Amino acid sequence: MRAVKRNIVTMTSWAPDIRQRKGPRYLAIAEALADDAGAGRLRPGTRLPTHRDLADRLGLTVGTVTRAYAEAARRNLVSGEVGRGTFVRGPATRFAAPLAAARAQEGLIDLSANHPPRAPGDGEERALARSLGALSRRKDLARLLDYPPEGGSRDHREAGAEWARRSGLDAPADRVLVSSGSQHGMTAVFAALLVPGDLVLTEALTYSGMKTLAGLLSLRLQGVALDDEGLRPDALAAACRARPPKALYCVPTLQNPTASVMSDERRREIADVAREHGVLIVEDDVHGRIPHRAPRPLSAFAPERAVYLTGTSKALAPGLRVGFIVAPEALVGRIAAAIRGTTWMAAPLMAEIAAAWIKDGTAEAILRRKRSEAASRQRLVGQVIGRFVDRAQPTAYHVWLSLPRPWRGEAFAEAARRKGVGVTPASAFAVGRAGAPDAVRVCLGAARDRAELERGLRVLADLLAASPEPAPLPSGP
Repeated sequence: MRAVKRNIVTMTSWAPDIRQRKGPRYLAIAEALADDAGAGRLRPGTRLPTHRDLADRLGLTVGTVTRAYAEAARRNLVSGEVGRGTFVRGPATRFAAPLAAARAQEGLIDLSANHPPRAPGDGEERALARSLGALSRRKDLARLLDYPPEGGSRDHREAGAEWARRSGLDAPADRVLVSSGSQHGMTAVFAALLVPGDLVLTEALTYSGMKTLAGLLSLRLQGVALDDEGLRPDALAAACRARPPKALYCVPTLQNPTASVMSDERRREIADVAREHGVLIVEDDVHGRIPHRAPRPLSAFAPERAVYLTGTSKALAPGLRVGFIVAPEALVGRIAAAIRGTTWMAAPLMAEIAAAWIKDGTAEAILRRKRSEAASRQRLVGQVIGRFVDRAQPTAYHVWLSLPRPWRGEAFAEAARRKGVGVTPASAFAVGRAGAPDAVRVCLGAARDRAELERGLRVLADLLAASPEPAPLPSGP
């Protein structure tokens, strides 16, 4: 019988000396972990001590170590797997820092942030000024400073139902809840419907915000294989048979990070698998309005077991933090309670602006301009680095870039960072300890204009045509 090779992961005896570090102890631990990973003293894949073991070694509370590991996960330094431990993800390279904040200091061309592009004459400022002016003349303005009904006001929930309907999902306003953006909506849904230790299936490469959320809520994640359309039904069915999950989280339209789009038939197959195995679907459709024509939401194929998440930040403006949750009637009350328990309510003033824009046509006008600008930027990508693009869509805000050998994702992202361009390697999206492909996500929206985008793409083109340089040695003792 052929021997089966297994990867044996041993737990490190790592115990950092944090006595000379200032500030809270949990931050000192996280910073020591970052330093040791960056210097190669903690290798990728190393299993860290348990919370209790490290607490005993350092003479601290378990809660302090738990906060430290959560902070390290937020910085993308570690990944936690309930039942298996906490693992070092890799060196703390500078691309893992908040690139948007660093940009003003370093002149960085940020191709890592996935948000709507600014177009000449976009009009959001004028639309906002008109909306605020109209609000200032209303006699009932004070109601926007009061607590709204649970789940949001009737007007705001009706606007959310209309926004979902335009994506192809019909639901009454009673099944719509208003959240402070779609990320908050995800938090409320998973906090309400799952408990620590529950298993959630995701795409093998998934939105990094889901990974962070799973760490915060102590949920187990398991990746499911992808193809050119996204999640594979056969792989999903096999995962459900092997270890029954409580939920499936996926992004069927303009999948983040690969930009794939599921066909109607694929969505029907995924819904059938979820129904057969009794799995709750949590559909993230924040990009659903961006294509000119997208298939109906996955939730439309299994509305009795699907929670649908959408919002305005990706389609209209990042700062318009309004999300809409469409849930089966039996789950509405539980999710509403989680909204109340996390942020109490979505800000009524913000929701009022979003609702007005949805109702008066402003949202559609802005969305058309976003699509047009995104299409122009996609054409620019095709001209400069098109032969390296593995997957793209005509109006998407990002592309998935396969790297030629011998480039690796993290090495390429770090090399691009040194050249003044921020991109995100596949490892940031990989679920569990499975190997990430040699690829990076390149976002098109954060560049101030097409000229800046082209400069960044030219830098990437030069790197793609060259071989990696040896990594610099860590400085200092």
